[in-house]
Amino acid sequence: QVEVVESGGGLVPAGGSLRLSCKASGDTFNTYTMAWFRQAPGKEREFVAANRRSGDMTYYSDSVKGRFTMSRDNAANAVYLQMNSLEPDDTAVYYCARARRLILSALRLSSMYNYWGRGTQVTVSS
Repeated sequence: QVEVVESGGGLVPAGGSLRLSCKASGDTFNTYTMAWFRQAPGKEREFVAANRRSGDMTYYSDSVKGRFTMSRDNAANAVYLQMNSLEPDDTAVYYCARARRLILSALRLSSMYNYWGRGTQVTVSS
């Protein structure tokens, strides 16, 4: 049974920072694709960032590029999302997702991921 668990959400004023953590079970952690998605109230789930595998580049949505940084710690089976210069539009439930394998393309599609956490709430006040 694969388990994905996020943590680190909270309430922060606009311009502030938060760091989300995600731990995913399973061996060979460095070989499968990990991603972050988010879903705001009344909106569809949207892609935030993805890392294909350890050592590969990370991809970001245009809305967070330059403000968010995704990193990976293979020894800890964890990925992180450092969020800086937060804006009220960043308010959402943030989900960590793990693929069953290495994804070579279409990393931005939620359907490519097999395992999801329950999400962590991020609220940015104006």
